[in-house]
Amino acid sequence: MKIGLYFGSFNPIHTGHLIIAQHILNHTEIQRLWFVISPHNPLKDKASLANDRDRLHLVQLAIEDNPSMKASDIEFKLPQPSYTIDTLTYIKEKYPRYEFALIMGADNLLSLPKWKNYQLLINNYPIYIYKRPNYPIESALVQHENIHILDTPLLDISSTWIRQLIKTKKSIRYLVPEKVFEYLESSHLYRN
Repeated sequence: MKIGLYFGSFNPIHTGHLIIAQHILNHTEIQRLWFVISPHNPLKDKASLANDRDRLHLVQLAIEDNPSMKASDIEFKLPQPSYTIDTLTYIKEKYPRYEFALIMGADNLLSLPKWKNYQLLINNYPIYIYKRPNYPIESALVQHENIHILDTPLLDISSTWIRQLIKTKKSIRYLVPEKVFEYLESSHLYRN
């Protein structure tokens, strides 16, 4: 079975993440997709992150009715900050029967040469790149046989924008799944 690993902070998960995930399941050979919630991306500020378990819970709420998707807390058990190559080494040992592929936005493709052992990633795993607004796909890495550029819907929705809407007491209805919306409405997450 081929598993797509969609790494991210998901701070919070939103409909853009889910549309991309379903598009990948519909249009690639990936059979299952795991949202790998990252406790700490070494290239991002940890201070803006909601609690790991809260973000995991929001992903679980968002996908609970979709058997092709899973929320993974695998990086919670690994040393921080989280390096994708280390997580993949651990996952391959834990699940030797599965094939794994990476899913990332065009913004991450641009920063990929800054990642720990990025050549190992590119040489050993298929990487599916989805388009992001304002991030042209202009990397020499595009020529690599394991890099696959997807013709995904171009969505200008971000977790940063959603957090800002929450802070300013504006509605995020329809930007996140309904169960996530209901949970966030009844909690204090992202309000401070």
